[in-house]
Amino acid sequence: MSVSKDSSTPGQLQPVAPAPLTTDERGPEYWWLWVMCLLGVDYFSTLAYQPSITFNVAGRLGPLATVVVVLVTLFGALPVYFYVAGKSAQGQGSIALLERFVRGWLGKTLILFLLGFAATDFVMIKSLSLADAAEHVTHNAYIEEQKTLQTTAAEMKTWAKQTLGDRAAVYLNEQIVVTILLGAIGFLFWWVLRKGFNRNVLFWAVPVVGLYLILNAIVVGACLQHLWDHPEKLERWWQQVESGDWQIAKPFWAGPNWASVAILCVLLLPQLSLGLSGFEMSLILMPQVRGRADDDPKRPRGRIRNSRKVLLTAAVIMSVYLLSSVLVTTVLIPESAFSANGQAMNRALAYLAHGGAIVDGADGLGPLFGVAFGSVYDITTVLLLTLAGTSVMTALSVLLPQFLLRFGMELKWTTRWGILLMLFALVNLAVTLYFRADVEDQRGAYATGVLVLMASACTVTVLSRKHDLHKKGSHRRPWWFLLVAAIFVATTVAVIVGSPTGLMIALGFILAILTMSVVIRAVRSDELRTVGYDFVNRESEFLWNSLRILDFPVLVPHHPNRPDREHKETRLRQEHNLDPNVEIVFLEIEVDDPSNFYQRLLIEVVQEDKRYIIKVGRCVSIAHAIAAIALEMSRASKPPSLHFGWADINLLAASWSYLAFGEGNIPSKVRELIHAAEPDAQKRPRVIVG
Repeated sequence: MSVSKDSSTPGQLQPVAPAPLTTDERGPEYWWLWVMCLLGVDYFSTLAYQPSITFNVAGRLGPLATVVVVLVTLFGALPVYFYVAGKSAQGQGSIALLERFVRGWLGKTLILFLLGFAATDFVMIKSLSLADAAEHVTHNAYIEEQKTLQTTAAEMKTWAKQTLGDRAAVYLNEQIVVTILLGAIGFLFWWVLRKGFNRNVLFWAVPVVGLYLILNAIVVGACLQHLWDHPEKLERWWQQVESGDWQIAKPFWAGPNWASVAILCVLLLPQLSLGLSGFEMSLILMPQVRGRADDDPKRPRGRIRNSRKVLLTAAVIMSVYLLSSVLVTTVLIPESAFSANGQAMNRALAYLAHGGAIVDGADGLGPLFGVAFGSVYDITTVLLLTLAGTSVMTALSVLLPQFLLRFGMELKWTTRWGILLMLFALVNLAVTLYFRADVEDQRGAYATGVLVLMASACTVTVLSRKHDLHKKGSHRRPWWFLLVAAIFVATTVAVIVGSPTGLMIALGFILAILTMSVVIRAVRSDELRTVGYDFVNRESEFLWNSLRILDFPVLVPHHPNRPDREHKETRLRQEHNLDPNVEIVFLEIEVDDPSNFYQRLLIEVVQEDKRYIIKVGRCVSIAHAIAAIALEMSRASKPPSLHFGWADINLLAASWSYLAFGEGNIPSKVRELIHAAEPDAQKRPRVIVG
């Protein structure tokens, strides 16, 4: 049994414990289908660019390569995230699950790396989404006829040349101008609706996602009907695949046989991995999924079950749309439209919605498709892509603080004023300018963030599942999860090798977080970092409260691995000239995980002969624990004296031991903490070293 007790210290602001967000902090909960629409803002938006990317990567093998993507989604990623959802219902995802298995500084380092890739994933999806939204704006038939954007871009380019010079003017083309404007509109949308943002985004996400899926169903359905009426087009595509006419650069070993086709489709998976995005986002949204009224907060089965419905529904819908859209765009759209300046580049379905020419000289799919329908399609797509970037950044602002608390970074004030999102908006602007708002160039960096998180989720699922089996007494291995993890790890390595830009961006985030962590830990070194106490049993709580009101004068820190307390007490009384009648209380502290910043101490108070012993666990820093306990003992009674012996350790070694292991030159640090926390000299416990 464990009994909890909160603690605050005079003169010291009470820090926030690194606990899961409360219901009030994370906002209201919603029906799982509405949350699926919020996930769809990110996940379904890839339909805007994935079909054209698939053709540029896989050529006429695109539909078959997409089958591999769908199989990996349904039988690889989906089971993994089903499992992770059951283990992390508070919205912290696979990163929190990893933290349970790898502790200490190694665990913090791994989490730091994953946070860097999570930031890369979310930043790149916003940047790429806005860039593709700009493609839909600039290639809209009505806007192209008006020439308005070309004129605006030319004017901005002239202004930049006159103000900033020729080098700056080079960057300002029509695509970049529209991307920046859409990013500004998205940020303004967030700023206006930042209070209750999740509810407001949901208000927009449900109708936009619903309309987007309906419009895509109309386009893809018309294409499938056209192929049903003209089966010769499908047959010709099949013959081209069989004959080796794939419209891609073939490896030397590839020939017109099905073995080569199968191997190529598997090898193309890393370049088509954007179709797998969205799963980690779904876990961040879990706290917004409404469960059952009687759900256990630690394991809310109703929320877990409904979150799995979100995952399954989104994965099935996306798989159907992705496979059918890639098939119809590959078979019906002429190859020339997928060229660098082609109308289908990064907007294949929009091209069909506008009534673009299809193979065999046809003008389009029918009278429904043209400027009017295409403009409605473009507007809906642009809204969806803009919302994708905005909602993802908000999700990032929810995810990061939950983990950065472990590094000592309290970010509530940054969230309240929107500083964190402003910072990421600036990062997005820098990324947009670096890639010149080019969708193709950003694809590798985006895929890196997606796949590192998914590979991590697969790996930690293997560890967790193996642990579960071991607890049940089984020696079996989770072979299926091992296979899935191997596929994702290999795919991740292939993407990083092929496009190291995403790795560089992630390392930039990691360096920034690490630097902030070191600086903030140094700045906040005089904070007690103790957020409360738990007790092993009721007896310990009773003895603790009894000691708090007694005027015992001496509190002696004692190493728990040196049990000869009687010998130490004898030496202490002799060397410190203590009267035999002076009562001594021993304080024994064991360091748990010094890499954490906050600590919630676990207290056990026992009586041995005539002396009391306070045993303390779950400590991250001995000095902070001693100072907090001494100050707690001073609240309702006379402040005790803390008696230390000289430590046989040099200053440099003591400093390193304090930073890395929570130990070191303890007496001087305890004195600093007490003086910082208690301004009244009469209420300060004295620190005596002798």
